[in-house]
Amino acid sequence: MTFAIFESLTRAEPTTRAVPGAVRAATEGSAAGLSQWLVQSLDEIDYGMLMLDERGNVLYVNEAARSDLDRQHPLQLLGSRLVARGDDDEAALHDAVSAAARRGLRRQLTIGQGKSRVSVAIVPMESAPGLPSGATLLLLGRRQACQRLSIDWFARAHGLTPAETRVLEALAQGEQPRDIAQAFDVGLATVRTQITCIRNKVGADSIRELLRMVGMLPPMRSALRLC
Repeated sequence: MTFAIFESLTRAEPTTRAVPGAVRAATEGSAAGLSQWLVQSLDEIDYGMLMLDERGNVLYVNEAARSDLDRQHPLQLLGSRLVARGDDDEAALHDAVSAAARRGLRRQLTIGQGKSRVSVAIVPMESAPGLPSGATLLLLGRRQACQRLSIDWFARAHGLTPAETRVLEALAQGEQPRDIAQAFDVGLATVRTQITCIRNKVGADSIRELLRMVGMLPPMRSALRLC
C-alpha cells in the first residue's frame, strides 16, 4: 500500500462511518477525513488497519480492525488509544510505535498468548503536508489462514457441495482427513473421496496445491457491518 492512498487524509470530506465514540472524534477531527470512497475501499479489505499519531492516538480504524479487536484479541481500543492487554506486549507496542514515529523504523511484533497470538506490522508514514507528524500505520495479522467468506465464495464459484465446502474449510484450518472424518462423524474414505472431488472441481493436482489456492484467495469482508 503506497503513501499516495493516505495523502488525502486532510483534503477530503470527513467520513461518517460508525466507529467507537472517541475514535470517531479522532477520525473526523485529527484525521479530518479519508474520502468516502477510500473508507469504503479499506472496509472491504479483510486485514485490520489502523493509523496512529505520534502519541499513539488512533486517527483511523477500518472495519476489519474494529471487528478483530474483540475480547480475545491481545490489542484493544480504550477511548482514542490502541493498547495491548498484557504489560509486556504494551511495552513492546509502545516502543515499536515510538521507533516508527520518531526514527522511521519498521517493526513486526508477535503479541498475545496461545490461540490469541497475532502478528502486527508497524509501518512509519512518510511526512507530507496535511499528514500528522509521526503518523504510523498498523497492520493486524489475521488469526486464521483464510476467512470463511472467501472460502464460501470460492466454493460457490467451483460448484462445491455444502459437505465439500465444510471439508475445504477444515483443510484450510490445518485439519487432517482423519480428524475431519471424526468431527463430521463420517468414514475416512468418504472424506478422501470428497477431497478428490474438490481437487477435480478446482483443478488442483494435490492437497498442497489446493491449500495454496485457498491461501491466495482475496480477503473479502461481509456486506454486514458493525453498528
